Amino acid sequence: MNDILNKIARCVETGKIDMASPYPPDMRGQAGADELTKQALDLGIRPEEILENALIPAMAVVGDRFSRKEIYVPQMLMAARAMNGAMKHLKPYFQSGEAKRKGKFIIGTVSGDLHDIGKNLVSMMIEGGGWEVIDLGVDVSTEKFLKAIDENPGAIVGLSALLTTTMENMKKTVTAIKEKHSMLKILVGGAPVTQEYCYKIGADFYSPDPQGAVNYLKQLAV
Repeated sequence: MNDILNKIARCVETGKIDMASPYPPDMRGQAGADELTKQALDLGIRPEEILENALIPAMAVVGDRFSRKEIYVPQMLMAARAMNGAMKHLKPYFQSGEAKRKGKFIIGTVSGDLHDIGKNLVSMMIEGGGWEVIDLGVDVSTEKFLKAIDENPGAIVGLSALLTTTMENMKKTVTAIKEKHSMLKILVGGAPVTQEYCYKIGADFYSPDPQGAVNYLKQLAV
């Protein structure tokens, strides 16, 4: 049992999506995260066990390596695709309620900003950390964030901005959310965002990299 979970974890860490995936070269022709996750479920391993003992540890390794600049965005995206290959087999169990997630995380790039790579990396890492991610996409209005919060009570929210010109929209959205949901936790990030700006606009947490957000959410889930 541990053997197949270790194999799934290695596939995610190295970006081995499925048997047809040519990357990494030393695993060419071998089963990837897709096939191995299906095999694990067929063997009777519970979805939560696959998530907790294979996917979450693997994504933590990927996040730590990214934070230390041992890998870069392309490798992160490959790991994300491998994780998604595994998650497609697990999601039906979580959606049916048969298996449980740690909570819900709403994320979007703020109004006026069309950049999504950073947001997508954070989404991928947080989903790999065991959370249900509700991705609102890019150019997300304050009203759309508020609607998603109303539809998902108890969710945590993440706002991304990559342009200095859209940071003011981030501030407006944070203010509007806090006025209506004062206790709701808001995470902010993006190239121009700083810890100082996070405090200034009344958000709860800032991290310069995705793993920081995962670690913060882990504390909230305890």
